[in-house]
Amino acid sequence: MTPLPEDVLKRRPYNAVADFVDANVARGLGDKVAFTDSMRSLTYAQLQERSYRFAAALKALGLREENRVILAFHDTVDYPVAFWGAIRAGIVPVPVNTLLTAEQYAFLFADSRAAAIVSAASLAPTVLSVRDRLPHLRAVIVVGAGAQERPRSPDLHFFEELLGKTEPTPFTAPTMSDEVALWMYTSGSTGEPKAVRHVHTSLMATARLMGQGIIGIREDDVAFSAAKLSFSYGLGNAVSFPMSVGASTVLLPERPTPQAVLATLRRHQPTIFYAVPSLYAALLAHPEIGPGAGSERLRLCISAGEALPEHLGERWRAMVGVDVLDGLGSTEMLQTFLSNRPGDIRYGSTGKPVPGYEVKIVDEGGRDLPAGEVGELVVRGPSAGESYWNHRAKSRRTFVGEWTYTGDKYMRDTEGYYYYCGRTDDMFKVNGMWVSPIEVEAALVSHEAVLEAAVIGKEDGDGLTKPKAFIVLKNGYAADELLVDALRSHVKERAGPWKYPRWIEVRPDLSRTATGKILRFKLRD
Repeated sequence: MTPLPEDVLKRRPYNAVADFVDANVARGLGDKVAFTDSMRSLTYAQLQERSYRFAAALKALGLREENRVILAFHDTVDYPVAFWGAIRAGIVPVPVNTLLTAEQYAFLFADSRAAAIVSAASLAPTVLSVRDRLPHLRAVIVVGAGAQERPRSPDLHFFEELLGKTEPTPFTAPTMSDEVALWMYTSGSTGEPKAVRHVHTSLMATARLMGQGIIGIREDDVAFSAAKLSFSYGLGNAVSFPMSVGASTVLLPERPTPQAVLATLRRHQPTIFYAVPSLYAALLAHPEIGPGAGSERLRLCISAGEALPEHLGERWRAMVGVDVLDGLGSTEMLQTFLSNRPGDIRYGSTGKPVPGYEVKIVDEGGRDLPAGEVGELVVRGPSAGESYWNHRAKSRRTFVGEWTYTGDKYMRDTEGYYYYCGRTDDMFKVNGMWVSPIEVEAALVSHEAVLEAAVIGKEDGDGLTKPKAFIVLKNGYAADELLVDALRSHVKERAGPWKYPRWIEVRPDLSRTATGKILRFKLRD
């Protein structure tokens, strides 16, 4: 592994806000725009001042070091203020998705034992509806509410009012480098979400290794991530990576539809764009897609969340004129540890290990497997989570010494490129031979009629497992027996005669997590 500087690894007094916020102001970037959303911009100096104010506000509300504060609001310039303000105070921010149900929020709020919740105005009624089930909650802070739409409650506060009541007195909690700085909940693609606890040094470790080492992010870059800040992929893309070098970030508060994404690309002309494969597919199907996807400065695109099919990467390169680096990260590792890189791209693969991380493929007994064999991918590196909150057994199975077990099935070829073969619980055998859902899905979406596909194993009348496919068709195509037969033949030719789907179900869309991962357990149900 490429060693990280000793300052990242050695246990010492350290608070991450010093590197990401204060250091940029100290080196003369105070007047530079750090974040821009659809309405406002925020310089590094303003971010520093407002983070002082928010840290003081949390203290004034009675929160103490190591308390948790939920961040449940949209990607605006207020988000980094709340995130870094909490960390500055020694309080642990817990970003969560803004598209959950009331019961899902109730679970996350209760599970985290959050002392405060920073909520979008639209989510405040949901938060208040479960308030009596949250004995640890001291305050609800609402972002973006106009005076006419403000709900009233004794423990309800408003973000701008709180900042206005506090002084920007320089203060940073004396935390340690090995101390927990933030929690990130897993997306729950295989069931109930779990909170991964990450320490202060993990943010800079990912920024140095992936952001600077692979992407080559620079001070003059403008980053735009369609993946939201409430997910570890989006948080690295839009916060830790650009801030590690004093770059700028464009934030999209609303849902990242193809139209909204293209409009943002045209308006702000970012140099680096991050998305998930399903969004790249939707953008390629949009009539306005073209060179640079609207940004004349676009130099690099990044994909993660699930495997990028080979044909999608090639089509994007041909249509937009910019390469897509497909990579693999996880909430457990905070960001990307396996990736293609500029000048070394093999579409269809997840590339090679990011220098600074070590990966290997093992069998069920933990023995290393050679090239060409499929096994579970395990990784070690400086950004591994400390543990899952309140999940001791799962923590022990996932975080084994220095190694983190990913739950992903992979194969390495003789040239050192890694290929995704599905989740450990997604693989199944047909006629005694392994079938990877990813391979069948890739064959299906390579057909001109198919926009998206998901494949699971389903038992037939004899109790034998066979592939079943769920597909979304492109506009202009209708589901009929001729098309179904054509798709089966297409998969036989592309993936193998035993891998074709015995059942094909057409749907208007596929259930996904907010990070773009297909919820296969729902399809199985």
